[in-house]
Amino acid sequence: QVQLVESGGGLVQPGGSLRLSCAASGSTFRINVMGWYRQAPGKERELVAGITRGASTNYGDSVKGRFTISRDNAKSTVYLQMNSLTAEDTAVYYCHAPDLIKGVSYWGQGTQVTVSS
Repeated sequence: QVQLVESGGGLVQPGGSLRLSCAASGSTFRINVMGWYRQAPGKERELVAGITRGASTNYGDSVKGRFTISRDNAKSTVYLQMNSLTAEDTAVYYCHAPDLIKGVSYWGQGTQVTVSS
């Protein structure tokens, strides 16, 4: 089992920045990829960014050039630096870690990000 705990959400003005953190615990040795998804009201959950243990990254089209994902393997923690935030970034952000061997996905509880003036 893997537990994921997010932190760092909140209210920010348009153009501002936030940094999210996700700390993993439990059987973290089973996890290669960690990432972030988000879900806005009335919309489907979408990929924000993902990162492997080797620091290979991928991003959703809507956040490329504004968001940066990083990872500290020693701390089993993944970060999401979000810059130039807009109202369209308002959503609940979820940390995600798939166990590809067991074929299960672990999710955090979610953290609210609200971009508003």
